Parts: sequence; C-alpha cells; structure tokens
Amino acid sequence: MANLVIDIGNTYTKIAVFERDEMVYNNQYQSIDAILLNKILAGNSVETAIISSVKKKDTPEWDALLTSGIRIMYFNAAMKGRVINHYLTPETLGLDRLAAVIGANYLYPGQDNFIIDGGTCITYDHVDAGGNYFGGSISPGLNMRYKALNYYTAGLPLIKSDETFDEPYGNSTTTAIRSGVQNGIKYELEGFVKKYKKDEQELNIVLCGGDSIFFDTLLKNSIFAPYIKIEPHLVLKGLNAAIQNNND
Repeated sequence: MANLVIDIGNTYTKIAVFERDEMVYNNQYQSIDAILLNKILAGNSVETAIISSVKKKDTPEWDALLTSGIRIMYFNAAMKGRVINHYLTPETLGLDRLAAVIGANYLYPGQDNFIIDGGTCITYDHVDAGGNYFGGSISPGLNMRYKALNYYTAGLPLIKSDETFDEPYGNSTTTAIRSGVQNGIKYELEGFVKKYKKDEQELNIVLCGGDSIFFDTLLKNSIFAPYIKIEPHLVLKGLNAAIQNNND
C-alpha cells in the first residue's frame, strides 16, 4: 500500500505518492481540486495520506480523501518522528521546516545535517547526529529579493536570476542587481555553512526546495562542495517519514 503526501506551501501545493521510501509519483500545482485528487488516487493504492500546510486554513478539497476510506493525518508539531525538538515555541515552527529536519534525520541517521531550503524564503536548520534540533534561521528567498528591489525603489527594474552569472561585481544596473542578489546569497550560504562546519567537522549540507539546484551551482566551487547532498523533495520525504514513524 502507498502513502499520499500533500505539502501546501506559500506558492505551490506539492503532491507525492510513496511506496515505503520510494517516490513513485510527484508533481506541483498552483491549485488543486477534487477531480485532480481523485485522478491521483485512481492510479495508486493509497492507504494513508498526510497533509501539511503553511497556511492557516485548510481547503475543502480534502473531502475527496475523506470519502475515499483513506486514513488522513494532519502534520503538526507533535509529529516529530525521531527528532528531539528543542525549539522554544514548537507550535510556531514552520511545518515545512520541521518536515525537512525530519527528512534529513531519516535519510542520514546518526549524522550531523545542515538543511538549506531554497523556496519563497531561504531557511537554515541544523539537526545533530543525536537527532537534536534547536532552531535555525529564515531570510528572503531568491525571487523575493529580486522583487523587493523593484517594488521598494523607483528606478530598479525587475529581472530574473541567471545561473550563468559568475562575476564578482556588476558593470550595469542589471548585472549590479544580479551581483547583489546572487553573490549576496552565495556569501550568506557560505557564511552559515562555515559556522556550522566549524562546530561539526563531519557535516552534511542538505540542499532542498525549488532553488536547490541553483544553490548547488552557487556553491560548486566552494570548499564545501564535497559535503553537499541535493534532496529537492526533502520536505515530501520528511512527511512520508512522519507517517512511517507514526506507524512504528
């Protein structure tokens, strides 16, 4: 039997189907409805579904699941798997961050993991070899930075990221913006990794989220490149792990 994982993020809703640890289906959508859910269910023998949302209100599409005989689990702060959560306000911890931490700890047990999630925001979280999680950091994401420069100024244009840009500075307004945003993120990534790598000599740098490949490009020539593990679907895998941990 399979598990259905639904992750409702700020921009997209990501849906995956797992048979134990193997992801057999995944896609992302700007909107979902009962027709779509039923189509996914029809092609898979789903027994359990887990739903995680960064939004405050649940959407009504879950009626399609509730009438299908599938066991429904709503991911919450108490479903921390084998992670020991020391966060002072666990009820305010973003569920996507918690799922990523659970996923890293599940995929790389007994190891120190530093998770960098490149999505709408960039989040940095560390779970040590003993499964202890104390907290992390949140900063604006790649596209958010580009949009902010355009929105909050009178003269700066809105441009898109360019993974081929590899200069220390810009010699035009466009490249100056690109240098500030992309080099700024690069130095931010390296600074956070350097801090955690100093404390934990054997450290996995787990990149996830929509910009994980782009961040890997930014770090490809750094001294940290050998420690990087790319897991674009880490949050989905963490939610699937939460189901399995809850069943154990």
